[in-house]
Amino acid sequence: MKPIASFPAETARRIVCVLTDIDDTLTTDGQLPAAAYAALENLRGAGLSVVPVTGRPAGWCDMIARFWPVDGVIGENGAFYFRHDPVARKMIRKFIATEAERAANRRRLLALGERILSEVPGAAISSDQLYREADLAIDVCEDVPPLSRAAVDKIVFLFESAGGIAKVSSIHVNGWFGRYDKLAMTRIFVRERLGLDLDEARDRIVFCGDSPNDAPMFGFFPYACGVANVHDFEGAMAATPAFIASKRGAEGFVEIADRILSARARA
Repeated sequence: MKPIASFPAETARRIVCVLTDIDDTLTTDGQLPAAAYAALENLRGAGLSVVPVTGRPAGWCDMIARFWPVDGVIGENGAFYFRHDPVARKMIRKFIATEAERAANRRRLLALGERILSEVPGAAISSDQLYREADLAIDVCEDVPPLSRAAVDKIVFLFESAGGIAKVSSIHVNGWFGRYDKLAMTRIFVRERLGLDLDEARDRIVFCGDSPNDAPMFGFFPYACGVANVHDFEGAMAATPAFIASKRGAEGFVEIADRILSARARA
């Protein structure tokens, strides 16, 4: 991983879209600082599309799509995208699974959640589960004392042994049934909402993230960037970002945004 200060200026000038994780990338200690929100505004004000790509639930994503300076949001690790059309006053919602499939999967996840809680002491259903459409989030450190790496691995094993997918974020283990992830829905979003072919545009898109559930994005985008807390997961990610900020969380995101914007300003 190279320092963000070495991010190529010519590449920065060609960027058309910034995708970003939220927890511990845009936030620090569970808070969204004004500087990180301003960085989103500044990126969009410079003509870039801005799209959060998060594990957070549908209920949160509805608010983010409506009120944040973004072009849409991909939520629940790729289960859907939401985009608000202010002219039509309409929320556009695209899900991977049908409503019936999601309902059936929720019943399976409810039973699996009970098993996880019984077999992994200290684990809890996340406090935002009520607002989820497609996945089950197990809290491993957000509102509970941090679980050990072995306990997190056990949760992943239980999801996978039931035929599900499991992804570890900085705060949760998210599990679901269905073959999708952040990258799969990003491909759909950029085609349908930005008019781009992701394979052709991958070197003009920056993804910013911090944790193992961002690995598909880190591995795909040649100019992916991480905040400094990526170092917390070294050895636990299938892929790492090409560039890394010197600071953690929101300060790291601001550092990345400033590098992109300063290069564009000099063009």
